[in-house]
Amino acid sequence: MTRVLVIEDQLKLRRNLQEVLEQDGYQVVVAATGEEGYYAAATQSIDLVVLDLMLPGRDGVEVLKQLRGAAFDKPVLVVTARDAVEDRVVGLDAGADDYLVKPFAHAELLARVRALVRRTRPAADTLLRCRDLEMDLLARRVVRKGAEIELRQREYNLLEYLLRHKNTNVTRDMLARDVWKEPLGVMTNAIDVCMNGLRRKIEVPGETALIRTVRGIGYAIRDR
Repeated sequence: MTRVLVIEDQLKLRRNLQEVLEQDGYQVVVAATGEEGYYAAATQSIDLVVLDLMLPGRDGVEVLKQLRGAAFDKPVLVVTARDAVEDRVVGLDAGADDYLVKPFAHAELLARVRALVRRTRPAADTLLRCRDLEMDLLARRVVRKGAEIELRQREYNLLEYLLRHKNTNVTRDMLARDVWKEPLGVMTNAIDVCMNGLRRKIEVPGETALIRTVRGIGYAIRDR
């Protein structure tokens, strides 16, 4: 799952950005200051940064320059209320990949994030397959036998996780930790319910199941 770091000092906007990105399937890390943001980018696996330029203390331009100076090569989308041409030039010269002026529509933010991810991610990593089932991570589409399958967000995240671990046994503990971000004890029933719903949508009657139950362990999606 793509991890996005949001560096924004305004609590309301930071929470709003986090919610919008998570609803679109991204895993979000948040930071309220330039110092926190720099540390998160330097110590965690981050795929993209959404960076406000007007931060207290260490401002966004300084954070951006320091990240690029430390060989951080992931895309950075600058969001700011500064809309003068000079401000855009400063941000882009500091190492930003794109620039979005506040206020902005959620749809435009998501479109720019997808475009930046698409630019940097290898094509093979955006298309996951198991037999005749195909998941296009950029278009956010799941297709089997030419028919598109509508999935809820949690079902989509669960299927993506299984496909990224194709032909490997996945435990309920792994699913609780990596998909639900919760301890297994409180998530066992939710995992089974979601898995049953996913199976109903992607399996084809009369054909060998894609998702197998592995007794005493968990689940596996298999292409054979």
